[in-house]
Amino acid sequence: MLLTDPVSWFVHLPPELATFFISMIPITELRASIPIGIEVYGLPVWKVFVLAVIGDLIPALLILICIPFVHDWIMRSRILGAVLEHKLRKAEKKFSGNYFKYGAIALVIFIGIPLPFTGSWTGALIAFVFNIPFRRAAPLITVGVLMAASIVTAVTLFAGGTLRWLF
Repeated sequence: MLLTDPVSWFVHLPPELATFFISMIPITELRASIPIGIEVYGLPVWKVFVLAVIGDLIPALLILICIPFVHDWIMRSRILGAVLEHKLRKAEKKFSGNYFKYGAIALVIFIGIPLPFTGSWTGALIAFVFNIPFRRAAPLITVGVLMAASIVTAVTLFAGGTLRWLF
């Protein structure tokens, strides 16, 4: 049960910190922290929105900052470096046409539409693979996270209000 219930992971923390930390986890991100913060913890919508956005952005920005160093470290290894180089070149070749065709809006939409395996963590890795510099990637990721947070908040409020009205 512990693995499937994000609320239980942070049960001993104040609701604000729990909401913040849930939004930092790559599996849950703000797609889970916003509904949990509003419906389970009963926090004000504005507070949940701010905590979830900040909690979701911190790991993504850290990834953008740290991944070049990790990449350089791995590239020094003969075996791992060659495998990584091949995989990155293959991924860039496969997806670069779409990125160059749609530009920055593709990254924003990828992060902003709250579907499984999309989000700020994956968006930061995509920005690295496509060599998008930090100064350009950080604002694009921020816009995508704000878009996702707005959608998830609206759906949470609508669904929660509808369910309370029905039952």
